[in-house]
Amino acid sequence: MITIIDYGVGNIYAFQNVYKRLNIPTKIAKTEQDLEGAEKLILPGVGSFDYAMTQLNNSGMREKLDALVLEDKKPVIGICVGMQMMANGSDEGNLEGLKWIDAEVKKFDEATIKYVTKLPHMGWNDVNPIDGHPLFKSLEKNALFYFLHSFYFYCNDINDSIAQSDYGINFTSSVNHNNIYGIQFHPEKSHHYGETLLHNFAKI
Repeated sequence: MITIIDYGVGNIYAFQNVYKRLNIPTKIAKTEQDLEGAEKLILPGVGSFDYAMTQLNNSGMREKLDALVLEDKKPVIGICVGMQMMANGSDEGNLEGLKWIDAEVKKFDEATIKYVTKLPHMGWNDVNPIDGHPLFKSLEKNALFYFLHSFYFYCNDINDSIAQSDYGINFTSSVNHNNIYGIQFHPEKSHHYGETLLHNFAKI
């Protein structure tokens, strides 16, 4: 059973629809009680860092989530802002992050970006994983995923970075530290590539 965390941020039902096609059961958690018995967790997120952190902190689920992830070692995947929330903090806001991974969230330097639109980084881009990581099983090299962000995840321990993409600089587009996973792109908008990745997470 995969539990999708609904704290008022993110397209919860898009993930549920993907897993329905894959015949993998899910449930939605809106309260601490809904998290009981969670085996795997999805932390979605869109919008600004501080808004998302405020919503999660006010949801009543924060303490239970910390326990599930840090003590019980339940697999969790953060998506887009959900991944950024796992860091210590972000240049985008003033609030502390979850601090599940030793990392900072930084804004792209527009001077390094050759494209006219510059920010946000929006649209399809390559994701280059390290060889053999189970999150990217059966995904060919340079699989394309859909991005929408102006800030990127900077790992203080490079070993936590499991995939990189290029947008002016090479930046970490996926992370893994023990039971904690994160992806900067949107698998629910990335067609069969995203569906394969979400299936892989379900099997971890």
